[in-house]
Amino acid sequence: MNFWQLRNQFYDLACFNVNQVYAWRSDFEKNNLTRWTKQNLLVKLRNSWYSFPEYLKTPNFQYFVSNKIYNPSYISLHSALAFYGIIPEAIVRTTAVSSLKKANFENVFGSFSYQQILPELMFGYEQKSFLNKNSLLFATPEKAILDLLYLYPLYDNEQEIRELRFDEEFMQEDLNIECLNEFTERFQSKTVRNRVNLLLKIYDLC
Repeated sequence: MNFWQLRNQFYDLACFNVNQVYAWRSDFEKNNLTRWTKQNLLVKLRNSWYSFPEYLKTPNFQYFVSNKIYNPSYISLHSALAFYGIIPEAIVRTTAVSSLKKANFENVFGSFSYQQILPELMFGYEQKSFLNKNSLLFATPEKAILDLLYLYPLYDNEQEIRELRFDEEFMQEDLNIECLNEFTERFQSKTVRNRVNLLLKIYDLC
């Protein structure tokens, strides 16, 4: 087989792995992937995962890569908060959470960081349409805030929370306090509850 046969089969998936290739052609020669990567026909994302260089021009493609190369996971923490405009910083590293162990990867699409949470805390995310048939898994704003307060012990005092510089308009008008409180209860953590209460107090939402 040649490269164009593989491209026609997998291009619309945007990201694919070796197992998918073998399911398609059981006699596929894996060395082809190495050769085509050296020829810049493919982009290696991590072991067994590949994409196509044409997608380097696709906005937000790093989020799709993040979902695919470490699964289950969803975009959260600083990346989600920046995406929603809740924090002002531009985030260079794509941040996500997963029920798998902590991990970091780098490829031509960027740097990817995954924080570990308990399997029962893998909730509060939604699908966003992406590239026609595909989708992204993104934390809701409320869950992204909770994941941050849960995973980063430094956010246990007023000064550190204020330094996040949450957008005032979002906090006053768009934050779903009922959802935030409901999600907080599912954490079953006094520490998280206390941090949420502090956040609500800072923004006069109590």
